[in-house]
Amino acid sequence: MAVGLAAGFAVGLLLLIAGFVVLTTYNAIVGLRQRIDRAWANIDVALKQRHDELPNLVAAVSGVMAFEGNVLEQIAQVRAAYRPDDSIEQQAANSQATSAAVRQLFAVVERYPTLKSAANVLALQAEVQRLEGVIADRRELYNDTVYRYNARISQLPAVLMAWLFAWQTRPFFATETNDRTSPEVGLRTA
Repeated sequence: MAVGLAAGFAVGLLLLIAGFVVLTTYNAIVGLRQRIDRAWANIDVALKQRHDELPNLVAAVSGVMAFEGNVLEQIAQVRAAYRPDDSIEQQAANSQATSAAVRQLFAVVERYPTLKSAANVLALQAEVQRLEGVIADRRELYNDTVYRYNARISQLPAVLMAWLFAWQTRPFFATETNDRTSPEVGLRTA
């Protein structure tokens, strides 16, 4: 009788420990999923703010830069391609294209002394640069959280639970391969 009671106690203890591990793992994964969603929402806000500032910047410089139409057209195209409902991969690609177009616009602005010194252009340029930094910081936080989540659901015991709850890896907000290298900068005279 004592052996049966001891065996029952041991089985109960093992079930209690297994339940505790499952519960804590589940809660940790759910917490990571919520952090990913919050981090993405923060990126989305910054992308929307940048999207809203670009027409102001283009309007401020378009009169003086009339013959630099290709740069302004590129800004308009990437701005038009912005879709808040797109997948993270599509939004990341659009964000990279927008950042490249903004960098090109800033390089062109540097060639125009009257633009460089205009207070409204300087303020808009500073705001867009601030938003670029915010997006980069938020992308780093998002990618770190996605990494921790993806690693966690690939390890025991979470890998078993991932199968049970259909948890999938989340995509990174990745940089395009061609954006990992430094751009070539050449100065031409106007």
